Amino acid sequence: MGSIFLIRHGQASFGAENYDVLSPLGERQSQALGDHLAQLDISFDRCLSGQLKRQQDTARATLGRLAEQGHAQPELEIDPAFDEFEADAVLRAHLPDLQAYEPNALHILRNAADHRAEFQRLFSYVIQRWVSGEHDKHGLESWQSFVERVGGGLERILAQAGKRDRIAVFTSGGTITALLQLIIGVPPIKAFEMNWQIVNTSLNLLKFRGREVSLASFNSQAHLQLLKNPELITHR
Repeated sequence: MGSIFLIRHGQASFGAENYDVLSPLGERQSQALGDHLAQLDISFDRCLSGQLKRQQDTARATLGRLAEQGHAQPELEIDPAFDEFEADAVLRAHLPDLQAYEPNALHILRNAADHRAEFQRLFSYVIQRWVSGEHDKHGLESWQSFVERVGGGLERILAQAGKRDRIAVFTSGGTITALLQLIIGVPPIKAFEMNWQIVNTSLNLLKFRGREVSLASFNSQAHLQLLKNPELITHR
């Protein structure tokens, strides 16, 4: 059987002007993943990421660490199918509804780094509305369209894959969630309950035979746990 390693990007810069940049901790997480994969003697036949900087930088830090230890890897390929959904756009589109639910919403969103628990509560509320399909907004990618985009990326991988290929996809939590919904058939909101648990740089393993795909492991973070440093385990 073939294997697809879905890898969530390292910690990004939550609360900063540009979220799409790995934090110093995100760099360390990515390097730790590369060291771990080298110890397991894992090499990839293909490596892909979405277009986002945090995804590509996680891939390059991980693959660079593998290469330093004598494990040559293929060139990184970019496929926009594996981009994260635009969380900021989703929040903006649902802001009027959100303010009816929470009058202080705008202040919390503008100061998210200082109100992490409150931000998560509001974000969860918006996500529930978005994935329900009952509150689609004109010009905003719907949850169903997002799932179809991600599913198209998976189909292209499978169409080009060899029977025993090992393929790495460096992507984001929402993208992994969409793939989980497609593969294990859970309702969208249940998939997002899993999403909240996905750790930065965690490994999620899919096994495939032809076009048949199954989930072999979810949210593996052994490469971080073995370092016995709790600050390395992050969710945002």
